[in-house]
Amino acid sequence: MQLRLDYGKTGLDIEVPDANLVGPLTLQPVEPLDDPTAAVERLLADPIGTPPLSEIAKDKRSACIVICDITRPVPNAMLLGPILSTLETSGIPREGICILIATGLHRPNEGEELVELVGREIAENYRCENHFGKRIEEHTYCGESPNGVPIWIDSRYVEAELKITTGLIEPHLMAGYSGGRKLICPGIAALETVKVWHSPKFLEHPNADCGFLEGNPVHEENTWIGLHVGCDFIVNVTLDEKRRVTSVVAGDMIKAFHAGVENVREIVAAEVDAPVDVVVTSCAGYPLDQNFYQSVKGLTGVLSILKRGGTIILAADLSEGVGSPEFDSLFDQNESLDEFMHKITNTDYFVMDQWQLEELAKVRRKVEVVYVTGGLAPEELDRLFVSSAPTVEAAIESALDKHGSDARIAVVPKGPYVMPVLAGRDA
Repeated sequence: MQLRLDYGKTGLDIEVPDANLVGPLTLQPVEPLDDPTAAVERLLADPIGTPPLSEIAKDKRSACIVICDITRPVPNAMLLGPILSTLETSGIPREGICILIATGLHRPNEGEELVELVGREIAENYRCENHFGKRIEEHTYCGESPNGVPIWIDSRYVEAELKITTGLIEPHLMAGYSGGRKLICPGIAALETVKVWHSPKFLEHPNADCGFLEGNPVHEENTWIGLHVGCDFIVNVTLDEKRRVTSVVAGDMIKAFHAGVENVREIVAAEVDAPVDVVVTSCAGYPLDQNFYQSVKGLTGVLSILKRGGTIILAADLSEGVGSPEFDSLFDQNESLDEFMHKITNTDYFVMDQWQLEELAKVRRKVEVVYVTGGLAPEELDRLFVSSAPTVEAAIESALDKHGSDARIAVVPKGPYVMPVLAGRDA
């Protein structure tokens, strides 16, 4: 059967033998909203668990609106239009509004990329600024959490009279689901905060996984941090396979977020009756599959449906290479994933972005990983503790040689936006 994987901006057509195919595993069909802007406007006036945004904004002179960076396909212009109009109508001067890009520890979004992110009208007429997680001097210390996480949050957010976050609710490899509290931590947190919150103490917990909120220490910790530093209002969306808005939630950081999770939970779950030998997947295409660091999200989400010793074949564009210089350096500093895991669990070894290599290690402990990409050469991929193949079809042929001609091959064209689950497994 011919299928199309999300890959870069173009997609990638592949052939999978019909006799082996399980799926494709996709998002459940749901009608997109006819007028998502109207839905945002309605929810700003009648939110979940808070007064209307106009009432919250009354008598305030400054506001910080936090938005996702370019790695998330959030319809920012659609969300920001009604929010900005409400704030200005409520008396907050335009010069008192900061649109803060929650880069976390990613690179900044500037120039034409900023225009792509928020639209030209907003980019040219509002103060849009990037968060820089490694600049501790641009953060305010807000104390320490009960679990020992030092809380350093972008001062522009801390000092704003009105605090708003926006975003997308989707499965997340560590926090269960993205959105809500995640825009604050790690979105606008300093490295000093993220290094502890993303330490093995949190990430090695079995519930620090896609689809899990209850008992997930990663989710519980950044929820505590979000409440501690304050969040007056959130606006989050869910999307369908064509990245059209299927629902909007707005209001209280916890109540609105959980309403959004309920909207998306059944849509993203794709059930498989029994473990498979091979998964062919993606990292959801542009903008998420631009580097190897982000592409790991396409691996972790399918791990639960694979047999031990199975194979993941992942197609990703990787047009920007490996990732940050710090993340890239990890592969030169460690000859194996076992060496790396020993260092982070038994010594004070720390390198920024190491948590994504820890997630890769979780995957590689169970299965083989084969990348198909035009962005990195095979010898470079060998350095990254994964294998490579020139095409998905060639990788499938090798996998069938390894697992047998009757091997079951699940295909997940949209990668981490879909949450494959085994029948009977709660998530």
